[in-house]
Amino acid sequence: MQGIRSQVSCGACDSPTLCARTSCGMGWSASRFWRGRTSLEGAWQRFLFFSNWEIKDTRVRKDMLDIEVWRKDNKKHEELLGTCQVDVTALPMKQTNCLELPLEKHPGSLLMLIAVAPCTGVSISDLCVCPLGDPSERQQISQRYCIKNSFRDLKDIGFLQVKVLKAVDLLAADFAGKSDPFCVLELGNDSLQTHTVYKNLNPEWNKVFTFPIKDIHDVLEVTVFDEDGDKPPDFLGKVAIPLLSIRNGKQSCYTLKNKDLERASKGVIYLELDVLFNPVKASIRTFRPREKRFTEENRKFSKKILSRNVDRVKKITMAIWNTIQFLRSCFLWESTVKSMIAFVVFVVTVWSVELYMVPLALLVLFAYNFSLVTTGKVNNTQDAQELVGLDEDDDEDDKESEKKGLIDRIHMVQEIIIAVQSILEEVASFGERIKNTFNWTVPFLSVLACLVLAAATVILYFIPLRYIVLIWGINKFTKKLRNPYAIDNNELLDFLSRVPSDVQKVQHAELKPYSSSSPIRKKRSAL
Repeated sequence: MQGIRSQVSCGACDSPTLCARTSCGMGWSASRFWRGRTSLEGAWQRFLFFSNWEIKDTRVRKDMLDIEVWRKDNKKHEELLGTCQVDVTALPMKQTNCLELPLEKHPGSLLMLIAVAPCTGVSISDLCVCPLGDPSERQQISQRYCIKNSFRDLKDIGFLQVKVLKAVDLLAADFAGKSDPFCVLELGNDSLQTHTVYKNLNPEWNKVFTFPIKDIHDVLEVTVFDEDGDKPPDFLGKVAIPLLSIRNGKQSCYTLKNKDLERASKGVIYLELDVLFNPVKASIRTFRPREKRFTEENRKFSKKILSRNVDRVKKITMAIWNTIQFLRSCFLWESTVKSMIAFVVFVVTVWSVELYMVPLALLVLFAYNFSLVTTGKVNNTQDAQELVGLDEDDDEDDKESEKKGLIDRIHMVQEIIIAVQSILEEVASFGERIKNTFNWTVPFLSVLACLVLAAATVILYFIPLRYIVLIWGINKFTKKLRNPYAIDNNELLDFLSRVPSDVQKVQHAELKPYSSSSPIRKKRSAL
């Protein structure tokens, strides 16, 4: 099994929008579209990965990577600007090749970085030959991720197997009341795709996909599309499944959601998931930077998202403000009893506290919240459910503002609002991630935090603080000297980036197919 990964940029023409489409043999990624910037030289900077492609003997068959460059305007008019081909069998293996390919039918060229390398851990097969179905192969994979191999190949965190069985009651995308559904699975920067089942609203794929796990906190995204010939496929539904929430070997029915992963769409999909991973490697990877996504959607202004982010930041700000007001009331002796108790606690704490008690106090907070979660007094989904109750009228407002956004005179204002919207989202997400860490939203991360705090308590108890600061400073100062290519990072921020925010909890939550307690069903029934 071989794989192709390519990065593409282009200097072609002064078109409003440049698009490119790639195909390789009869591979699953036979049609991919993406947009470039509106300028003389488009710069897509996109990575494409063909995973189920095999290099044939060059004497028998040449496997060609076909590339087309298109021009598209606002009226969806398309014009083919040129084509080019790459003979992948002529490229050296395990090496990044920089190619400048002249376009046919138009003056211009396509600049590509393309690498051909063996695929490890990525495969597509039928149900009868699934890797974990063979006891000997399952034993071999389990042995690879056992505790005794924790420090061997730290980048190989684990193994994911996905059985895509079928979908039921999909949305009809064609005029004839049918759809041509196919399924795309994405894990990090890896993407695989099923075949298309034509003219069917209840397709059965019965395929097995395997992925190498690079970060146990990644989310598997399964998206169902309707094939529409040479046009971009129509969206039918999507689910997002955190790897840590997978129930091994259990066939599960997932209700499809909309593109925002906030409301239910039409149809369900049946999956059977198995994940095997090494907890020590996963813990080490947690404190390292996340892998950057090569493909990211362009952000658009949304009145709904802006309002939601303002409410999220307001909620965190009010909590901080109430704490400050409480301390201020103690200092002003508005209540004699309260101020006296606060004064005694302050004196005793300052007189007797040691530095090792700080992580110990955080451990007590973890234990207290864990007891509330286990006894059912606190519901982790309570905050997330508050975000679901959004009016559908907001979507209409978004569509209206999107139409107005096409007017050139408000483009600059929209960019400013989008920047403010993004900043609000980052601030709100940061506060919610801290809260969800202590609330045991992701038990793996909370246990990991408890272990780190316990270790910090012991270290601070036995080792003077000046020695710890000295070791930390020497490590920071000599990091670039020891490894010139080291990425400067903050382990605490890297850890928090793995904790889901309240919005992500909604997106990753599994919808019950026939739940009568859903907020959406309640609202619709009330109407």
